[in-house]
Amino acid sequence: MRLKKSALLGLITVSSIALVACGGNAKNADSGSGSDEKVFRFIERQEMPSADPSLATDEVSFVALNNVYEGIYRLDKESKPQPAGAAEMAEVSEDGLTYKIKLREDAKWTDDKPVTAADYVYGWQRTVDPATGSEYAYMFNSVKNAEKISKGEMKKEELGIKAIGDYELEINLEKATPYFDYLLAFPSFLPQRQDIAEKYGKDYTTASDKAVYNGPFTLTDFDGPGTDTSWSYTKNDKYWDKDTVKLDKVAIDVVKEAPTSLNLFQDGQADEVPLSGELAQQMKNEPDYIVLKGASTFYLEPNQREESSPYRNVNLRKAISYAIDRKALVDQILANGSAVPIGLVPEGLAVNPKTDEDFAKESGDEVVYDVDKAKESWKKAKDELGISTLSVDLLIDDTDNAKKMAEYLQGSLSDTLDGLKVSVSPVPFSVRLDRSNKGDFQIAVSAWGADYADPSSFLDLFTTNNSYNRGHYSNPEYDKLVDAASTTNANNPEARWQDMLDAEKVIMGDMGVIPLYQKAEAHLRSEKVKDVVYHSTGAKYDFKWTYIED
Repeated sequence: MRLKKSALLGLITVSSIALVACGGNAKNADSGSGSDEKVFRFIERQEMPSADPSLATDEVSFVALNNVYEGIYRLDKESKPQPAGAAEMAEVSEDGLTYKIKLREDAKWTDDKPVTAADYVYGWQRTVDPATGSEYAYMFNSVKNAEKISKGEMKKEELGIKAIGDYELEINLEKATPYFDYLLAFPSFLPQRQDIAEKYGKDYTTASDKAVYNGPFTLTDFDGPGTDTSWSYTKNDKYWDKDTVKLDKVAIDVVKEAPTSLNLFQDGQADEVPLSGELAQQMKNEPDYIVLKGASTFYLEPNQREESSPYRNVNLRKAISYAIDRKALVDQILANGSAVPIGLVPEGLAVNPKTDEDFAKESGDEVVYDVDKAKESWKKAKDELGISTLSVDLLIDDTDNAKKMAEYLQGSLSDTLDGLKVSVSPVPFSVRLDRSNKGDFQIAVSAWGADYADPSSFLDLFTTNNSYNRGHYSNPEYDKLVDAASTTNANNPEARWQDMLDAEKVIMGDMGVIPLYQKAEAHLRSEKVKDVVYHSTGAKYDFKWTYIED
């Protein structure tokens, strides 16, 4: 059913939207019109920062990689790892340290060359090689020698993966890893072609024709990371399971303003669009309305890199946290199904191996709104820092949703904490990532979505030397607990679980990062579009099974 135009009262007119569509997103503006092509027209909020499996770090890039490549496993419709590039599930040794994997022999790259064990070896070695500069190299730390290679202490060739002929892999781990099957389905662990990477050098993957693909789709019409606002995933006729793929194309357009997205949907120029705030509330009774709840937490990340940083003061961080009314934020500002967080690790990610209690609920309620405590902590912070006022700048994405949230935070923090002056710096997503990585911020509004269904996907981030710990939070007790969960107690599920619970309590007690909300997304999806597979962890979308109903 088409939504009524009257719903757009007070918003941008359809005629002006047509100009936007023809201007910034001309490549996909009329995708599929006048033909029998099965095209799914999908709106993203952000440009794609990277199409390189070794360098990608964000949701948009991971969705692209998940659909144009395929690793050893692929998450199925129930988000469980299943053989993909592998012919069958791995043979795992009794101690959990050795994986033997037989690869399917009918998998091909788009240039018709076979996908071989050597491609996995190269891809993994390239990612952990410090010369590559991969921020996701730490994900390989459970693989033998990976951490030492990443630190430059060993050669990449000593990584615990080797080819046994063309179609068999042997993987050796440093430690038993309960979630390793999920890693084998994660984009960072994809195969890569050495000859293609070397052919294009620094230009590798910077455009869709500067790579080869082995997934259900190929990347097409992509002209540059961080800048292109329109690209496509086109059905790959070389894919071993091509008969399962029903779409001819997924046409992606980047639209940052929610009203614009809504108009595109209503005007029949988009099949799925995100909503936010008032628009999500307005559309929630429409038959096309859906809510997608992810294992994802948005948080404030204070920059604690310098010894002189005021954000090293725990009372300042607590004051900021206590001053935020998260229920008002999710109900009145976001209004898209997002929830008040219990802590850093989101609800619904993992359960106690013995009791089935949700990790977030078991870890306790550390994130609260309390104006009196906010003012008390702020007074202590000012006394300890020897200040009467403090200017704070929030680094945020330049999306409609992010701007509304930042305005709310700006008002509530300034009103509650006398003398705190809050400014806002909205920048494109790729710029925010770059500035965060360089430490060029005071407080960044950051987000993390679980890469796999285990609390360590969040807790590992904020150990002292993790590259994703962009604010440089550091607590030796926290580091010790996270390390024990992955080493000493890796084969003891109950002890490991307790280590992770204790680590969560430490970082939330410190407010090392300040949770804002657990993310959900309100979308409009055309009723004719079926079987869009959504994963709450890892790469969010898989279009392999999607089809358009006639």
